[in-house]
Amino acid sequence: MTKKRWLAVYVNMHHEKKVRSRLSALGIENFLPVQTEIRQWSDRKKKIEKVLIPMMIFVRVDTEEQRIVITQPSVIRYLVLRGEHSPTVIPDEQMEKFRFMLDFSDKPIDFNTENFVPGEKVKVIKGPLIGLEGELVNVEGKSIIAIRIDQLGCAIVEMSRSMVEKLDSQ
Repeated sequence: MTKKRWLAVYVNMHHEKKVRSRLSALGIENFLPVQTEIRQWSDRKKKIEKVLIPMMIFVRVDTEEQRIVITQPSVIRYLVLRGEHSPTVIPDEQMEKFRFMLDFSDKPIDFNTENFVPGEKVKVIKGPLIGLEGELVNVEGKSIIAIRIDQLGCAIVEMSRSMVEKLDSQ
């Protein structure tokens, strides 16, 4: 049996949740980055599940499951780097950090495809994201902690400098 690895899958616009349900029903491990937010309509407020990275879902699959995923309705293709032929593998550690950030942040997470200038390596020492390691960068005067996901960009959340400590360089 081949080792399971994280891959990014492009899906049709607004079909992310349908694909998530279908893959879960097939027993295929998947992760759709979503956040709950409250939307205001003229007559009411409603909690909605907002997809963080439109048209993308992550799957942790072996070779056989990889073939099953690509045959599903609304699945377009895997993320493949220019000049490569096989899907780009996302390191387990990056996915774990990204999932941790989404699960425990009390502030909204943004996903930014710009490549931030690498900042100080930091570890969160207070608050709901305690233990998370990432890079501290300043964007428009705000301290932001960024978790890089190779070939995709950075998940970012606003963070007070007092909640992080600098990691020693090795």
